Amino acid sequence: MSQKKRSEIKIAIELDENKVPEKIFWTAPDGGVSGSESKAMMVSMWDHVEKEAYRIDLWTKEMPVDEMRVFFHQTLVSMADTYYRATNDDKMRDTMIDFCDYFAEKLELKKK
Repeated sequence: MSQKKRSEIKIAIELDENKVPEKIFWTAPDGGVSGSESKAMMVSMWDHVEKEAYRIDLWTKEMPVDEMRVFFHQTLVSMADTYYRATNDDKMRDTMIDFCDYFAEKLELKKK
């Protein structure tokens, strides 16, 4: 019988007096990450009982809008890849990538 292993990812948020995030730190020992600072995060969890996604979307006061645009673009691209790995639905993955390209073009994220 194989032994089960538990892995933890910890997120710590420093808030101002109005509970607005000032700093975000995360630790993932199995990934070699210890107290790494971040300016933004998006986490989605699936509730299989309620059949809905729960999300935590946070960003600090210091997160520049231009970097937020890039963050969203990269997140959308990674979601298309994750969707493909989970479903093998290359047609929808390609459609999602087309949207990501459109998104990047409209925000002028890609060099012409």
